[in-house]
Amino acid sequence: MNIITSIVRITILSAIIISSSFIFSNAQTIDNRFFNEVDDLLKARVSNGLVDYDAIKTDKRLPALIQKISEADISSADSKTLQAFYINAYNLNVINKVVSIYPVSSLQEKSGFFSKDKIKVAGESTTLNKLEKEKLLESFGDARYHFVLVCGALGCPPITNFAYTPENLEAQLAQQTRLAFDDSNFIRTSDGNVELSQIFQWYPKDFGTTKENIINFINEYRTEKIPNSAKIKYYNYDWSLNDTADTGGSSNNTSTNSSRYIVSSTIAKGAFEFKIFNNLYSQKTGDRDALRDRSSFFTTSLSAFYGLSNRLNVGLNTRFRKVRNNALPSTPFSVFGSDEAGSSRSGLTAIGPQIRYAPVPKWENFSIQSSFVFPVGTDLTGSATQPFIDWNGPTSTTQFFNDFSIGSKFSIFTEVDLIIEDIGSASEGRLNRISTPATLIFSYVPTNELTIYTISGYSPFWQSDFDYFTQLGLGAKYQFTPNFEVELLYTDFSNKFLNETGGQAQTINLGIRYNL
Repeated sequence: MNIITSIVRITILSAIIISSSFIFSNAQTIDNRFFNEVDDLLKARVSNGLVDYDAIKTDKRLPALIQKISEADISSADSKTLQAFYINAYNLNVINKVVSIYPVSSLQEKSGFFSKDKIKVAGESTTLNKLEKEKLLESFGDARYHFVLVCGALGCPPITNFAYTPENLEAQLAQQTRLAFDDSNFIRTSDGNVELSQIFQWYPKDFGTTKENIINFINEYRTEKIPNSAKIKYYNYDWSLNDTADTGGSSNNTSTNSSRYIVSSTIAKGAFEFKIFNNLYSQKTGDRDALRDRSSFFTTSLSAFYGLSNRLNVGLNTRFRKVRNNALPSTPFSVFGSDEAGSSRSGLTAIGPQIRYAPVPKWENFSIQSSFVFPVGTDLTGSATQPFIDWNGPTSTTQFFNDFSIGSKFSIFTEVDLIIEDIGSASEGRLNRISTPATLIFSYVPTNELTIYTISGYSPFWQSDFDYFTQLGLGAKYQFTPNFEVELLYTDFSNKFLNETGGQAQTINLGIRYNL
């Protein structure tokens, strides 16, 4: 019996040893070979603080290093080796994740890039944010990590073309911090004022929290000291991708959300986009000698998109309308007054699905958006007892978007649409109403948050009784955060009927856009 028991114990022990050997057979100890391989890759693909993403995406050394990072055995690593390993792991994983969605203009276009997307480091599933905060900042408490961890943006201190190594780590941390603090683009001083990167605003505790402690920390590494009396402000973080192809070696890349009137590209996989656009249209009509009446339409369009992939988004579009016909004198805002029988009407008028698709991967700012909305309610076109509020039939809308930057402060947005309204309706002896609006927007970007633009548009209506409308306006968009923006727009509006009768029309618009 004792012999049988011994045999069983030996068998179990052998199985445990074999299983353990199998589990850890892929684990690799982090040594000089790893750091040398990282160094070789960065020297080949990084120049002047920029990454050649187009070349590195086909470099087999990157996936091999990512594999080593994911399977690394750090159980016996000392403090310096751990820090150097985690810094290199962070920077290489950022590059690898950029490659997976490249081409892209800014990592802000990819929801959850730092906070949700999983990476594997030393056998542990984590995120870039957790790697930075838990493995480095919380474990070792060195604020200089902020100047060596590179988040793939031009707002970061530039990425180095060498690896961080255990034996040189202290000198490398000091050197990169000193270079950042002596860089006039990173710390900007003028007339006793100092503008700092938002890194200091986002992580104040790492630098001592108070203004005095932050200045003291900077002065420890900065050649030209900052007086304690200096007023501190924070300039906006530049999230443009640190890509050699897009920047041409310059930091004036303008292909970010903040430098374009509207983002024509699709949203990233897993992201959500919500838009509310409020349009108040009001026209005064009568004849050339006297304007007697006002008709006002208030439309709220609610649009939601979800990123099925980086190139395909699906969503829902709804339309709420309120209309009111008044005798003059009245204002466009009279439409918000109490309803009057026979002259006012309101309600949800349309709802339906929509998609946005980027058909050409290299044209990152070109997309096609289509929606098909169905009418909600009855007799929307109106009758003798109530006014027109919408079409009785469905509406199909296909929009072609494109935008591009001109220098560092200007951009152009174009849109061409095909709209088929009142599909299947036999009202007025026709089956539908077809128009092909074209819109041109010229934008000026004085700051990273503010965009000022002019808009012009022309839309012919292809029907037996040819009609058209034109519009010309001025607007502004302000980004409170990279994911939240508000837009105001005013236009003068005209059409064939208004031109023939001497009427007048304007639109007032308020838009809100939020990405999640």
